[in-house]
Amino acid sequence: MDQSRRPYRSVLYIPGSKPRALDKARGLPVDAIIFDLEDAVSPDEKENARGVLAEALAQGGFGQRAKIVRINGLDTEWGKADAAAFAGAGADAILLPKVNNALDIKPLTDVLGVDLPVWAMIETPRGVMNAMEIAAHHRVAGFVLGTNDLAKELNCRFRPDRLPLLASLQFSLLAARAQGIVCVDGVYNAFKDEAGLRAECEQGRDLGFDGKTLIHPAQIDIANAAFAPSEDEVALAERQIAAFEEAEREGQGVAVVDGRIVENLHVATARATLAKAQAIAALEGGQ
Repeated sequence: MDQSRRPYRSVLYIPGSKPRALDKARGLPVDAIIFDLEDAVSPDEKENARGVLAEALAQGGFGQRAKIVRINGLDTEWGKADAAAFAGAGADAILLPKVNNALDIKPLTDVLGVDLPVWAMIETPRGVMNAMEIAAHHRVAGFVLGTNDLAKELNCRFRPDRLPLLASLQFSLLAARAQGIVCVDGVYNAFKDEAGLRAECEQGRDLGFDGKTLIHPAQIDIANAAFAPSEDEVALAERQIAAFEEAEREGQGVAVVDGRIVENLHVATARATLAKAQAIAALEGGQ
């Protein structure tokens, strides 16, 4: 699937050290997988995890799901070996943790060599403040918000409305949108709290995020539903496009649908809605 058009509604972290979890991931209805070699793997398992994950990616079977490998930081004893191991091992992108500025990207691209997309974890105050320059780097294709680490660094409290984090979320999203890259919201820690997860997904969707990172398969369906166009939204998009095209044929520059003006910008949004719905259908059909 075209990486620029694929959906990222649900992005599930999977520990790179657990063969059973990796095998199970092949059958999950998730849009993307972050194969994690960092936080989800203990120091004494780092070397083994690298081999386990390389073997799993070589075996394949992950369908059209985007395959993103989160390596350890390049300032650790494992980071460079992680990057070298997965430069050509079937990953669609490499995710670098704790990116503080654009200069942090070059050491990774030097190791990768190949033109493999880089994603950046935005999880520090410096990373947020430098988000625009990070997003502008020619190898960076996506942001993942690390809200747990960011909250720790900010010394802020966790609230259902995420008010203490909103400035950081929106600033990162603004940078991503300015450069046309993917931007995925942080995790929701209480994986058994469906109502809380749904509310946070809807908030992230309304802010403009492409999807949400997840820590448990039980969260997938809620994220997929929240970040997909609803039937009503698809139907409205179709009616807006049809009405505007009819208005153009009559020499008019605007149309009216449900008592609201429809202009070029609304039609562009409507076409994007339909394109997203079609991309989701194509992805689900190929899983």
